[in-house]
Amino acid sequence: MKTTSLDTASLKILAELQKNCRLSSNELAEIIGMSASPCWRRQKELEESGVIARYAAIVDRRKIGLLVCCMAHVSLQKHTEGVLENFEETVRLRPEVVECYETTGTADYVLKVVVRDMDAYHDFLHNVLFKLNGVSNVNTSVALREVKYETALPLS
Repeated sequence: MKTTSLDTASLKILAELQKNCRLSSNELAEIIGMSASPCWRRQKELEESGVIARYAAIVDRRKIGLLVCCMAHVSLQKHTEGVLENFEETVRLRPEVVECYETTGTADYVLKVVVRDMDAYHDFLHNVLFKLNGVSNVNTSVALREVKYETALPLS
């Protein structure tokens, strides 16, 4: 994957948009000390190059009833053709899986799963994960408390 080197102005734009992506071009330009047109052009370049992948609202999961957060460490029996693709496609389509990482170590994948309660996690585990071809083991860690949750990436 190609990385992009960014100048100071681009880094400032990214930092401010990570705090509040609803800033107008004029507001953003004023905050970073740039005139509006060059700031707008720079933001568009960051979008077109894929550095800014998308804009999103950050929703408090608890306020919409998603009270349980689990990390499912999934091990597969085999890494044969079709098994990995089927597993990855299935988790991409599941709304309760908010993050999925292929990992090193004792598990092949780590899934971050958010659900309303443990019954919903039980249903996901038994009706989805355990039914997937190739899944040999799922070891779940339940988050007791969220100590830190950030969406902004470190830019320095």
